[in-house]
Amino acid sequence: MHWTDEGYLISKRNYDENSIIIEAFTLDHGKCAGIIYGGSSRKKKRFFQIGNKIFLNWKSKSENRIGYFDTELLEAISPLYFDDKKKTTCILSATSILKILLPERQVNKKIYLSFQKLMNFLKFDDWIKLYIYWELSLVKELGFDINIFNKNNSNLKSNSIVLNGKSFKIPLLFIDKKKLYFSKSDIKNALLFNRSILLENFINPNNLRIPYSRNMLERYYS
Repeated sequence: MHWTDEGYLISKRNYDENSIIIEAFTLDHGKCAGIIYGGSSRKKKRFFQIGNKIFLNWKSKSENRIGYFDTELLEAISPLYFDDKKKTTCILSATSILKILLPERQVNKKIYLSFQKLMNFLKFDDWIKLYIYWELSLVKELGFDINIFNKNNSNLKSNSIVLNGKSFKIPLLFIDKKKLYFSKSDIKNALLFNRSILLENFINPNNLRIPYSRNMLERYYS
């Protein structure tokens, strides 16, 4: 088995003394794991920062076995924000959510392109707003459209929405989409709303845990 693709590094862990196992979210092959020999060497490890865009050459003796990656760095995204804790945490939060929610080897180009847009948007001042909308779009693409922008939605009641028998207040950030400035409280409320959606529909039913980086992102807006 053999294929080539582009993708974003969403996780890594040590495999042996000099090698690592990475997970990449790719354009045409979904979320895939593979071994990189020499990936923990001093020469190579600086390229394997979470969120970096890489070219992947994947090989395996069987489609059902973990394969091996040869990689090239396409875009060093994470190092651009090493001096910005919020943006670094945003990258870790987004990639961690993709890691736990995406099924293995299932292609979803809409999610890939929306994540790519998020990575490109980090250079702008209102990046956190796009991140919040990105989480909501991810929920939709994974099969749960809460449809808070449709006034005909029967679950919408006076700026609240009922989900699984529970009522959640819709944050101002989603109600007034034309507003240019949002307070830390507005952002925190939107992050908490998204957290509730993730917990209700993905995290709790599958006995998962909210990623640590996602918790940290909320704390920056407390």
